[in-house]
Amino acid sequence: MLYKRPKLVALVGPTASGKSVLAIKLAKKFNGEIISADSRQIYEGMDIGTAKSYRTKNEKRKMKNNILIIEGIPHYMIDVVKPDKEFTLTHFKKETLKIIKDIQKRGKIPFLVGGTGLYVRAVTDNLEIPKVPPDKKLRKKLEKEIEQGTKKSYHKLLKLDPAAKKFIDPQNPRRIIRALEVCLKSEKSFSQLRKKGEEFFDVLEIGIKLPKEKLHKKINQRVDKMIKQGLIKETKELSQKYSWDLPSMSGIGYKQIGMYLRGEIDLKEAIELIKRDTRRYAKRQITWFKRDKRIKWITNYKEAKKIIKEFLIS
Repeated sequence: MLYKRPKLVALVGPTASGKSVLAIKLAKKFNGEIISADSRQIYEGMDIGTAKSYRTKNEKRKMKNNILIIEGIPHYMIDVVKPDKEFTLTHFKKETLKIIKDIQKRGKIPFLVGGTGLYVRAVTDNLEIPKVPPDKKLRKKLEKEIEQGTKKSYHKLLKLDPAAKKFIDPQNPRRIIRALEVCLKSEKSFSQLRKKGEEFFDVLEIGIKLPKEKLHKKINQRVDKMIKQGLIKETKELSQKYSWDLPSMSGIGYKQIGMYLRGEIDLKEAIELIKRDTRRYAKRQITWFKRDKRIKWITNYKEAKKIIKEFLIS
């Protein structure tokens, strides 16, 4: 008898496409629990700017071991670390694999949900993360080089590792620095060290597809909502505890409101920049996910429900 790998559903798509709402609905239907694959929602206290599923602290109910209950559904890998703590892809993969196996052991369906493509791929493809420890001295040097923009550093990376173009976002300084660090320390390409291992799960990947105009409208509406919910206050409170230089504080939303709080731009400009940068980020996410031909694209709950039902009985 052939061994059947346990089932895992991955729900992906660009920011503001409605992943969180759809995931909760599907988890309720299929006795599931949700693991966030979002590189920003891991940070405690960064709620409004990262669009966590709960809208206010009163709506957030927390259990032990970092499990959030949102609309009756357990959510994992949200509020995992403080904004000034390092959290690597290796950390994410290790913790997420444990959570998924525990969910499966209890007879439930794990839903891996998020827009951070590398987080999703690390789990679904069992990526072997390069075992190159961080070098603080080298990182500081690379950070100084990237301060004037990512373009020069990105070209430097592509000279060392041309294949990195397939999976390193040219606008993501953290990823560029890490890839350069691996190349320079190991004297091997980052892509060469980043290999697939034996897959642990039978994976169904679903992607939310929206017309560009509708997605842009949703992004703009969500940014306006964030401002009304208190993004400025949240960012100000965070800045009193944490440095603007932290990767967590340079995320979309916090970066632009930080510029406003420091008097570098006015509020109207900050809001427009958040909207523009979010739209650009969504475009990069779509490009990333479109490369994966395994993803089944859907436009609504009914389509997703049908595909998942067929997958679970197969």
